[in-house]
Amino acid sequence: MLELIISGAKGKMGRNIAELARGRNDLKVIAGVDITPGEGDFPIYDSIFKINEKAHVIVDFSNPRGLGDLCQYARERQIPLVVGTTGFGDEHKKMLQETSKSIPVFVSHNMSLGVFLLVTLARQAARVLDDCDIEIVERHHNQKIDAPSGTALMIADAIKEVRQDAEYVFGRAEKNRKRQKNEIGIHSIRAGNLVGEHTVIFGGEDETIELSHTLTSRRVLAAGALRAAKFIAVQSPGYYTMADLVESMTL
Repeated sequence: MLELIISGAKGKMGRNIAELARGRNDLKVIAGVDITPGEGDFPIYDSIFKINEKAHVIVDFSNPRGLGDLCQYARERQIPLVVGTTGFGDEHKKMLQETSKSIPVFVSHNMSLGVFLLVTLARQAARVLDDCDIEIVERHHNQKIDAPSGTALMIADAIKEVRQDAEYVFGRAEKNRKRQKNEIGIHSIRAGNLVGEHTVIFGGEDETIELSHTLTSRRVLAAGALRAAKFIAVQSPGYYTMADLVESMTL
């Protein structure tokens, strides 16, 4: 049985992961970490360094501020790491890359296979529809802190692999000019309890193509995180993404 630690155990994603794991017999959550400690199906500590339970994988949906402690703990105990936290800066990305030299690290800002497909299709469409303007619109609940979403940036980064001269434009309130051809517009909406919606718009001279993905429940993301945990538990040290997980599913 795969035994897990959840970082961000009291957050929306942490609770969904724990609930989904509760109904399975192939894995178990044995401990968690969050700002405030607590007890329930498993103990939750206010510091990851207080966790003495021996786990096979750590699943993180917390806050970028805690990444340093998380990586140190995982390295010291040689525990593979699944990271779904968003809002990372360059220093966090470097930290994860460095950690992946000694343990397996899986990073995805969205654990949905459907979103992975959206990213893949957006990259392909950008290659084929090379004369179209591209805009990305993302909608999330009113409690989400980071904007744009990590998924919107994943999509933009995938498109930039094809359009290497692309410039990200976040909103247009301060852009008193005509749209430039190499722009990728990225727009964020925060309202109500929206789980997550992403739309990529390809606007041409006489046609418009839209690729969209809508989440109606975090259970999809929780299932993806558990799938990633089972995948990363048997990998060698290195940096892994959804592309590696999907490839393993098709072998």
